[in-house]
Amino acid sequence: MNKDLSYYMGLNYRVEVIKDKEEGGFALRCPELTGCITCADTIEHGLEMFEDAKKCWFTACIEDNIPIPEPSCLEDYSGQFKLRLPKSLHKTLAERSRQENISMNQYCVYLLSSGLNKPYNAKSERR
Repeated sequence: MNKDLSYYMGLNYRVEVIKDKEEGGFALRCPELTGCITCADTIEHGLEMFEDAKKCWFTACIEDNIPIPEPSCLEDYSGQFKLRLPKSLHKTLAERSRQENISMNQYCVYLLSSGLNKPYNAKSERR
């Protein structure tokens, strides 16, 4: 299959809409397409402009032979991964899950979910 501009424009990329609290309006970006962003006064106008931003982004990548990531979806993930951890942490997790009367797997999912619900700050994560 020839992966040209029309191919990439036909893919269903996720769009994040971020409200600009200081200046008003909205910023729109796609997590898979680093640097592909646009701004608009309304979400509707932003979505129109984002299509143009994607087109320009894809065109530049194609012209410069830069690989273009395709969108990911839930079907790409099994819901399982293997994790190695210190024995002491394993022991603590097992004890606490027993105290809560739930499986260690359920307890770990609870802990991960709780952490993911907190605001993410990339700058503080790098320290």
